[in-house]
Amino acid sequence: MRLMGFAEKLCAAAQGKGTGSFSTSQEARQVARLLNGRTAALALDIGGNVGNYSAALRKIYPHIEIRIFEPAVVNVAALRSRFSGDPSIVIEACAVSDTAGQATLFSDSPGSGLASLTQRRLSHVNISLDMAAEVRTIRFEDYYKAELEGRLIDIAKLDIEGYELSALRGFGKAIEYTRIVQFEFGGCNIDTRTFFQDFWYFFSDHNFELFRITPLGIEPLRKYSEMDECFRTTNFIARNRGLA
Repeated sequence: MRLMGFAEKLCAAAQGKGTGSFSTSQEARQVARLLNGRTAALALDIGGNVGNYSAALRKIYPHIEIRIFEPAVVNVAALRSRFSGDPSIVIEACAVSDTAGQATLFSDSPGSGLASLTQRRLSHVNISLDMAAEVRTIRFEDYYKAELEGRLIDIAKLDIEGYELSALRGFGKAIEYTRIVQFEFGGCNIDTRTFFQDFWYFFSDHNFELFRITPLGIEPLRKYSEMDECFRTTNFIARNRGLA
């Protein structure tokens, strides 16, 4: 049985299931690949943490403008220090959701990559998200209208611990001006009660095609399957057919 379990995990990993954020540089390269060599001028890093993804994008696109959204105070300070003097990187101290207002950010330590707007149940892995902080939330469509009206968003990366679908629903019309969306799906979605099927239909309804990032590249997902409901951290890319 142990051998079968190992084989199952190995097969899943080969498909990119459960490989998590094994390399932000690899993720950024796969996004660039789907842009078919086109220059990217504007990117969103939603759930920026300490800026590793933004730094990886900057290496590929030296002149790209990046808007980083990060609610944790410790991380905002780290971002401002890391990117000080770079006028092309704008740091917004807030969380992105489907509503504007206030919410509680739960974490196990200051600046944790596990921080979520849901108090996840992780006692089975001896983790407790018992730290709480009030943060500001925005609906991205509001931000887009106020700050970016009419501009093309080349890349939108979302890694916000189970709230990716909520944030996407808050894009409103801005999703029509977004070429590429990279998002994470995994154990956090158990706690927020969202399924990969929800993402599949969201993107299908907005004329996007879906890909899964694997250790060997990107795998196109031509139709939905229950086999895609893997709650081990996996990264996906959605590409807007109308802007490809």
